[in-house]
Amino acid sequence: MGVYLNPGNDRFKRSCNSYIYVDKTEMISLINRVIDTEQNAVCISRPRRFGKSMTANMLAAYYGKDCESVEIFDKYKIAEDENYRKYLNQYNVIFLNVQNALSRVNTIEEMLQYIQKEILAELKKKYFNIFPKDEKILSAALEKLYSNNKEGFIFIIDEWDCVFRNKQICSEEQTKYLDFLRDLLKDKTYVSLAYMTGILPIKKYGTHSALNMFDEYSMTEPGDFAQYIGFTEDEVKELCSQYNFDFEKEKEWYDGYTFSSELHIYNPKSVVDSIRRKKFANYWTQTETYEALREYIDADFDGLKEEIVRMLSGNKCKVNTRTFQNDMTTFKSKDDILTLLIHLGYLAYDSETASVYIPNAEIFEEVKNAVEGSNWMEVIKLIKCSDKLLEATWQCNEKEVAGLIDEVHSENTSILTNNDENSLSCVISLAYYNAINEYTKIREFPTGKGFADIVYIPRKYSNKPAMIIELKYDKSVTGARAQIKEKRYVESLKEYQGNMLLVGINYNRDNKKHTCIIEKYVKEV
Repeated sequence: MGVYLNPGNDRFKRSCNSYIYVDKTEMISLINRVIDTEQNAVCISRPRRFGKSMTANMLAAYYGKDCESVEIFDKYKIAEDENYRKYLNQYNVIFLNVQNALSRVNTIEEMLQYIQKEILAELKKKYFNIFPKDEKILSAALEKLYSNNKEGFIFIIDEWDCVFRNKQICSEEQTKYLDFLRDLLKDKTYVSLAYMTGILPIKKYGTHSALNMFDEYSMTEPGDFAQYIGFTEDEVKELCSQYNFDFEKEKEWYDGYTFSSELHIYNPKSVVDSIRRKKFANYWTQTETYEALREYIDADFDGLKEEIVRMLSGNKCKVNTRTFQNDMTTFKSKDDILTLLIHLGYLAYDSETASVYIPNAEIFEEVKNAVEGSNWMEVIKLIKCSDKLLEATWQCNEKEVAGLIDEVHSENTSILTNNDENSLSCVISLAYYNAINEYTKIREFPTGKGFADIVYIPRKYSNKPAMIIELKYDKSVTGARAQIKEKRYVESLKEYQGNMLLVGINYNRDNKKHTCIIEKYVKEV
């Protein structure tokens, strides 16, 4: 076994031996289908902390020669596949962690020389009797080896995109890197499979990709690999049951990456960390992706601020993901930055509505941290105002509630410009910004006789009252309260019993003031 050539199964064994391991080996059956076919190049991108390296190590352990992995995989789901033994430990694997290689040199060009030198040395040692003498180009050496023995190679490339994240200004060297990968992998008979993984999809030149032979799967288009991007809801339920952990709170903190109405994906590392440490918290670490988030927030590129604030208030924002050039510097619109934030894991993507949103409490905290660390003073003021507003609402202080909403509206007139009920709803959501700590918010809650504008349902651990908020525009607050009762919104909260607040809010367009009426209500079983 070598470092690059057939690295063995030790790294994957460590994953399997961990306190918590979730079996994702069924993914191998999808990869097996494309080996030695025209579709043998696969690139799967996903955010940090979503198991990229673990998956790469799993594939190396499964396919690689010079080790015996049957005892590892026999107990996992892949063993049930009819082709399980056909591919097990049958290939020479070249495994490359680009991040590690880049960290050992100063430039991308030096990295390419280093990679070729190291892999050629291991190939020469293994194939000493047929290795082409004095060959210094990796692709040429592999071509000659294949012509002699007809043994194909499986390439596994982890952190393939780190040169675009760590060396953002080196565009010429980035081009050389892409050319190296293309020469190594494109249309080569010695390639049985090329599997790449990283955070970013494959870099484009204009509208074209230098590595267009890859089938790509990402956070915007996961395809058949969606259930392997992270933990599924069923997997998280099973873990919570096994470790006697609160599933509903786990869902609140780490769910939200939805690839269809049925498939919810959870952040794997955060789920594992919360169960290991027996604590729900923000487990994101401040890497270069966090710095990028804060940088883009500060810049307010192309009106990005408006979209971020809308999402912080619980709304979704339309996005065109097709223009993104798959790097961290080439931005032509805020859509490109929003798409980047999807791939970094800070936003989730709804393909049915082509919109982005903040997926869960953990990411809400991370975005909030980035905002508070930036120069967005109006949002920082909003956060402080929101705490006062919640307290005033719970105390049924109608005058103070109206005054605080006035303050939020006036401070954000540049962001919330539409004079309509949708804009008013956005204002109210923004004003109740910090309600996420105590409530689950539902906009346009279905009641059977229409929709309540906004409903705040207390989380399981909260002792706060539920809140039904009805909004009116140039009408009256008494009319808003009457509508709550007439349409029997309270009865629609079937599973909730206890204290409730019926809140009517009206906005007067002429004097630009809000009025509020609050009524206490107790829903009994």
